[in-house]
Amino acid sequence: MIRLSVNVNKVATIRNARGGRVPSVLDAVRVCVDAGAPGITVHPRRDARHITTADVREIGHELSTLETASADDPPPLASHGAASHGGVSPKRPDAQKADRRQTADGERPGAGRKRVEYNIEGDPRPDLIDLVLEVRPHQCTLVPVRPGEITSQAGWPSNTPRDELGRIVAALKAAGVRVSMFVDPVADRIHWARDVGADRVELYTEPFARAFEQGGSATEASFRTYANAADLAHDLGLGINAGHDLDLKNLTRFRALPYLDEVSIGHALISHALFVGLRRAVRDYLTAVESPVA
Repeated sequence: MIRLSVNVNKVATIRNARGGRVPSVLDAVRVCVDAGAPGITVHPRRDARHITTADVREIGHELSTLETASADDPPPLASHGAASHGGVSPKRPDAQKADRRQTADGERPGAGRKRVEYNIEGDPRPDLIDLVLEVRPHQCTLVPVRPGEITSQAGWPSNTPRDELGRIVAALKAAGVRVSMFVDPVADRIHWARDVGADRVELYTEPFARAFEQGGSATEASFRTYANAADLAHDLGLGINAGHDLDLKNLTRFRALPYLDEVSIGHALISHALFVGLRRAVRDYLTAVESPVA
C-alpha cells in the first residue's frame, strides 16, 4: 500500500507570515496523525522561510512517542543527542534494548500499533545533516537547492560528485536513517542514486503534473516515463517515493505507478484544507492513494 507523508511546510509559512506561533505546526502534525496520516515531512531550508530547527526537534519529539511497528524498521526517533556527519552515531540505549526484546517471530512488543514515519528533506549542508543525525528520523530525503528558488525545480543531476555525498549517505545510514535521493525519472540519475548508496529515490513529479493537465496522450506518455523509471529503480534494489505537485486529480493516474512506496504531498493538501479542514483533507488524500487502481 502506498504511504502518504504530509508535508507541513505550508503551515509554517502561514505562521511565519505574521510571526508568533499561530497556526501551530505541532498542532497541525497532531491533526494529521489523528486523521490517519502514516508520515510527516518537513523541509527546513537555510533561510528558515517556513520550517525552523525548533520545529524539526519538536515534531521529532512528538512522533518519537509513537511506537515502532516492526523490527525491520529504523530505530525509534531521538529528540536529543547531537551527532556529527563526520562520524557514525551509535544506537541509543532504548533502541538497543528494543532490539534485544524481539520475540521469536522477529517482532518487537507492540508491533502493529500506530506508527508515523518522519521524513526530513533538504540539501546536504552541514547544519542540516547534523540536525538529521541528532533527531534521527526514519528517512532523510536529500534534495538539490538552486540559489533563489521558491520550491524544488529538479532532481540531482547525474554528474554530481559522488564521494562527499556518498560519505554523508553512509553516515546517515549508519545512524539508522533511510536515505532517499530526489531525482528526475531518468535512467542515469537513478543509477547515480544507487551508486551514492541511497535506499530509495523520490521521483520529481512536476513534469507529470503538467502533462496530466494536458490530458490524453500527454498524460500516458509521461506516466510511461515514470513507470519505466520505477521499474529500473526496483531492479536496482531501490525503493520508490514520489512528490511535487501531486494532487487529488492526478493521483487517480499516478497511484498506479509500479512499486510506489510513498508520496509526499504538502502544497495541494494544505490548499485543500483551507476549504474542507485539515482532518478531512488528510482523509481525502488517504482515500486517493489507497483506492484500488481501476
